[in-house]
Amino acid sequence: MMSLEIIIFIASILFGIVLYWRESKGNKIYRFFNKIFYSKELQMKPESKKGFLYQQSFLMRLVYIGILFLVGIVVVRFIIPIDLATISLFASSIFGTLLGTYLANFVFKSSEVIDEKGDSLVDAVKDTVEKGKEFIENLETKESKVVEETKQEIKTKPEPPKKSARQRLKDKGHL
Repeated sequence: MMSLEIIIFIASILFGIVLYWRESKGNKIYRFFNKIFYSKELQMKPESKKGFLYQQSFLMRLVYIGILFLVGIVVVRFIIPIDLATISLFASSIFGTLLGTYLANFVFKSSEVIDEKGDSLVDAVKDTVEKGKEFIENLETKESKVVEETKQEIKTKPEPPKKSARQRLKDKGHL
């Protein structure tokens, strides 16, 4: 039974993504119900893209998804008299569909941001790469200057005369 719940949960996530995507393309069913239930002054504006799931708040999405699955379970119970529509399957399908709508919303929003800011992101990356190259070149030139200065110091410093082994032993007090 647990594997059936997992399968239904994953399928309901995909179902939620498809529902959200379909509703983002067109909201004719929502407009139809809006015209039936509201007077002319209260109906939604023609340029509005709001739907049952698209651009809705969490609570209204939950209500619409719950109603959709309640109707679906009633239809399934009359067609198939087997007790398939348990509460756990019902809950996992509602939660999965809700999660799917939010995943689709995230994908749509991120693609919009990438489309809007795509050119500026490319420019920002190019600027960062150029600044990084300049920084590395500066480090390389500073490093080579330090190496050259150190070489010059080594060449210019006179080495102190080396003491003989006898002299070193005398300094230590052994002789």
